[in-house]
Amino acid sequence: MSRVFNFSAGPAMLPEAVIKKASEEMLDWHGEGMSVMEMSHRGKAFMSIASKAEADLRTLMAIPDNYKVLFLQGGASMQFGAIPLNLLGDKKTADYINTGMWSKKAIAEAKRYCDVNVAASSEDSGFTTIPDFADWKLNPDAAYVHYTPNETIGGVEFDYIPDTGDVPLIADMSSTILSRPVDVSKFGMIYAGAQKNVGPAGLTLVIIRDDLLGHAADITPTMLNYKTHADADSMYNTPPTYSWYLAGLVFEWLLENGGLEAMGKINKSKSDKLYAAIDGNDFYANPVEKRYRSWMNVPFTLKDADLDAAFLEQAAAKGLATLKGHRSVGGMRASIYNAMPEAGVDTLVEFMAEFAKANG
Repeated sequence: MSRVFNFSAGPAMLPEAVIKKASEEMLDWHGEGMSVMEMSHRGKAFMSIASKAEADLRTLMAIPDNYKVLFLQGGASMQFGAIPLNLLGDKKTADYINTGMWSKKAIAEAKRYCDVNVAASSEDSGFTTIPDFADWKLNPDAAYVHYTPNETIGGVEFDYIPDTGDVPLIADMSSTILSRPVDVSKFGMIYAGAQKNVGPAGLTLVIIRDDLLGHAADITPTMLNYKTHADADSMYNTPPTYSWYLAGLVFEWLLENGGLEAMGKINKSKSDKLYAAIDGNDFYANPVEKRYRSWMNVPFTLKDADLDAAFLEQAAAKGLATLKGHRSVGGMRASIYNAMPEAGVDTLVEFMAEFAKANG
C-alpha cells in the first residue's frame, strides 16, 4: 500500500526521508549492534544523539546561550500545571489570553495554583479572531503572560508576537514550532508537544530563559521542576529516548532543506493554496478572520453538511486521510505541518474542486 497524505492534527506526518533513515538504523545504529530503543540513555552512543539534537535545534531556532533546552515527557498539557508551579515565584497572579480550546485548558489548570487574569478573549466571536492587542487588560504585576500562538482546533493564529515588556511571555507553540523563523529572545519560555512538527508523540520541548529557573514553589514535584531537568541535561530520569532520536533526525532534515526560512516559505505557499481554494468556491467556507488564519490547521465546512460523509469517503479513496474536523466544530480540518508536501495540498485542492463540481 502506498503512503497517504495524512492531514491529522497530531500525531501527524513525519518526513518520509526521516522514516526511511530510522528504518535503516532500526536494528543497528552506526555499528553499535543495537537499536536506539535499546541504548542506555547515559551511554556514549545515546549521549551523542542527544547532544547533536540539541545543537541542531539551537542552530535551527537561533536559540540564545542564556536559554536552556529541555527534552521532557508528559506532553504540552503537563506544562499547563508546571508553568505556574515554576514561574509564579512570590507572585499570586498570571495573565492568560484565551483564543481557543487549548488556551482554555491552560487557564483551567493554572487556576488550581494562582489567580488567573484573562487579559483578553475571543470566545464571544466563537474563537474566529485574535483580540486586538490595544484592548488587552494586562496586569503589570503578573508573574507571566501565557498565550497559544496557534489554536489547532479553531485554526486561528497570531500574526505577531505580543510585547509584554518586562513580564515574561510564555508560548504554547505545539503546532507552530519549526514552521518558520521566530525570535526566541522575545519569550521567557516556549514549550511544544512533539507530535505535530517535531516528531512522534512522547516528547515535549521546553525552551526556557535561565533567569526563570530556580523559583519553583515548594510543593512542585521534583519531576515538574524545570531546574531538575536543566541541571541534569534532561537526564534526571530515563527520557523518551527514541522520540528524542527521531526529533534529532527531523532537525537534520530541516537543516538539510534550507532551515526555517525555507520551511516558512513552503508553509506559506501551502496555506495560501488551500485558502484560495476555499475562498474561490462558495461550496466551501472558513470562518476565521483572514488576518488570523492558521498556516498549520485549516478548518473548512461544506455548503451542505449532509455531504460531509461522502466528502471524507471519497477523499480517503484519493489517499487524502484524516480530514474530519474536530468534533467540537465539525466540518473538515486539514493540518498541513512541515512534513506535508506541497503535492499533498495540490491533490486536496484538486479533489475539492472535483467534489464541488459534482455536488454543487
